[in-house]
Amino acid sequence: MARKTFFSLIIVLLSHIVLCNEHDHTYKDGDEVVLWMNTVGPYHNRQETYSYFSLPFCRGKKSSISHYHETLGEALLGVELEFSGIDIDFKGDFSHTEYCSVDLTEEKYQAFMYAVQNHYWYQMYVDDLPVWGIVGEVDDGGDGHYVWTHKKFDIGFNGGYIVDVNLTSEVKVKLKPGIKIPFTYEIKWHPSKVKFEDRFDKYLDPNFFQHRIHWFSIFNSFMMVIFLVGLVSMILMRTLRKDYARYSKEEDLDDMEKDLGDEYGWKQVHGDVFRPASNALFFSAFIGTGYHIATVSLFVILFAIIGELYTERGSLLSTAIFVYAATAPVNGYFGGSLYARMGGKLWIKQMVVSAFMMPAAVCGTAFFINFIAIYYHASRAIPFTTMVAVSCICIFVILPLTLVGTVLGRNLSGQPDYPCRINAVPRPIPEKKWFMEPAVITVLGGVLPFGSIFIEMYFIFTSFWAYKIYYVYGFMLLVFLILLVVTVCVTIVCTYFLLNAEDYRWQWTSFMAAASTAGYVYIYSFYYFFFKTKMYGLFQTSFYFGYMALFSIALGIMCGTFGYIGTSIFVRKIYSTVKID
Repeated sequence: MARKTFFSLIIVLLSHIVLCNEHDHTYKDGDEVVLWMNTVGPYHNRQETYSYFSLPFCRGKKSSISHYHETLGEALLGVELEFSGIDIDFKGDFSHTEYCSVDLTEEKYQAFMYAVQNHYWYQMYVDDLPVWGIVGEVDDGGDGHYVWTHKKFDIGFNGGYIVDVNLTSEVKVKLKPGIKIPFTYEIKWHPSKVKFEDRFDKYLDPNFFQHRIHWFSIFNSFMMVIFLVGLVSMILMRTLRKDYARYSKEEDLDDMEKDLGDEYGWKQVHGDVFRPASNALFFSAFIGTGYHIATVSLFVILFAIIGELYTERGSLLSTAIFVYAATAPVNGYFGGSLYARMGGKLWIKQMVVSAFMMPAAVCGTAFFINFIAIYYHASRAIPFTTMVAVSCICIFVILPLTLVGTVLGRNLSGQPDYPCRINAVPRPIPEKKWFMEPAVITVLGGVLPFGSIFIEMYFIFTSFWAYKIYYVYGFMLLVFLILLVVTVCVTIVCTYFLLNAEDYRWQWTSFMAAASTAGYVYIYSFYYFFFKTKMYGLFQTSFYFGYMALFSIALGIMCGTFGYIGTSIFVRKIYSTVKID
């Protein structure tokens, strides 16, 4: 019985993630068309949104509604659809009609005044098509404040589908305490040649996302990859060839000549290079989480390319949560197997840390911002039931699947198979130039990877923090692959110089050198905030920098994992090629 209940809970949770509106978007003449009122907020602070009826707007007379289902993605994004009460029938024109009125008390007057002064806008939905409008405006002298009272809808249809919705705000009324403001609407239907599957094209901005600078940045990054790969290959092959020749010559010398010889280089640390990293538990958890994030990123990008996820509210976030939960064994497999190869004994603790590392960071950040959202009564405040749903997904889905992956990883690839024996006593690390220190290598390691993606970061930031819909996921896939290659090449070079300086602490160095890319992204986010946006206020500022920190952490863990993977293959390759006494 308990087992049936457990699996039923999992099915309900996962279906709660992926369910969309049950409406099939087809109508017959005279069918009810629902106008949903979503949120209202200041134009310059996109994430600072409130319930539409938090302003003293009024509802229409129609009150019965029965077919809206909120998804987990919508709840997390602060979507708060409320029925407008406005009567709309498919293909049914309405002339200028009053649907409600507001008696402007002093409190309501102040609320509308504040909204107009701060350029409040609102969002509505008709058949999942977003519609935006402005609350009011200030006259040129700055003395008069007006609110728009008439909504004129021009709706296009193609067969039984709604394919286009336009809103025109008309009839502005000057705000004065004590007056009565009537709110009216008008509906005009017209046939359209737009196909149903193309109805979201009007919301896209090809002039922005497919601008020549975007294509140029991709081409520039691609050329950087070719140049960098060629340069790394040439330097390493030429240098390693000399190293191999020198070490082969040393093998022909007798023991006395070897003792008198001036031995140096990466071969000297062969007995320590495969020594387990310090804090192996956390290191393996980082690597497992990095594998997990990379897998989720790749799958979500591919799903977005195939499925056009931007057409459904919250579908991208819902898909990401579902994929993250379903691919949890990836985290356990790679993190658990690495921890086993490093000789770790606390594998259960490692598994728990690895499973909850990223969810804890996300929930901690969201919890902090949620306090501010609750204080502001913003729609971004996450409901308690949604928190419970996310917690249940972590405990009943992600944790068990991570356990499965950990067990498989420990049993299938948990045995160490290093090409060199590890010395019982660690070799002393000699002094070296300041620029060869791991800290310096870490700081410099992220410069080129950041240079390959910073243009794309601008487009991603603009789509999330401004009013653009990101849809060029093919570009994102190319940038993802470019970032992978550049990160691997840079960390291999950094690791070679570190080992050549007879410093065998390459595991954390390769990880941190690649992860420092995220530090530059976070610094760039400050530039974007102060010079590319007009955001203001505690809520929007904390929301911006909180979630940018979370994005940077996830990016850093993923890049660090890329760096470690490439470097570990390189290290294993060079030490298995040379004969070690």
